[in-house]
Amino acid sequence: MAAHAHDHEQCVREAMASAERVCAERGVRLTPIRKRVLELVWESHEAIKAYDLLDKLGDADGSAKPPTVYRALDFLLTQGLVHRIESENAYVGCRHPEHTHEFQLLICDDCRHVEEISVAGLSESLKRQAKKQGFQVNRQTVEVHGQCPNCAGQKG
Repeated sequence: MAAHAHDHEQCVREAMASAERVCAERGVRLTPIRKRVLELVWESHEAIKAYDLLDKLGDADGSAKPPTVYRALDFLLTQGLVHRIESENAYVGCRHPEHTHEFQLLICDDCRHVEEISVAGLSESLKRQAKKQGFQVNRQTVEVHGQCPNCAGQKG
């Protein structure tokens, strides 16, 4: 796995503090299981599947069942604390859960690192093009697969 230059512990602390703040402001509960699932999602910037989360929860508490994980993920998705990576059927933490926002995901096919970006106007441009085709957009997920700078550098 490629190393990505940033203070990941600080990243996780900020993500968890943001999640607690967002939930408090919205009057929703970040229960212990929801918090633990979010912590596991934030363990790295790699996509993580629900059954991998279940395995990790099972290591600590053998009573975790698939519905428990899926309910926690549904809550985290609804609150905008995680993003679902459609092409991988996996999840990654959201960097900006305070507000609804346009985002795109850069997914490294080699090390599985996922980076959230926001290209201004891209979502609106896609909606305009879809409308020209008579298509009504309900939601968008833009995923770009390739190699991160670390992995691309290893090949060159």
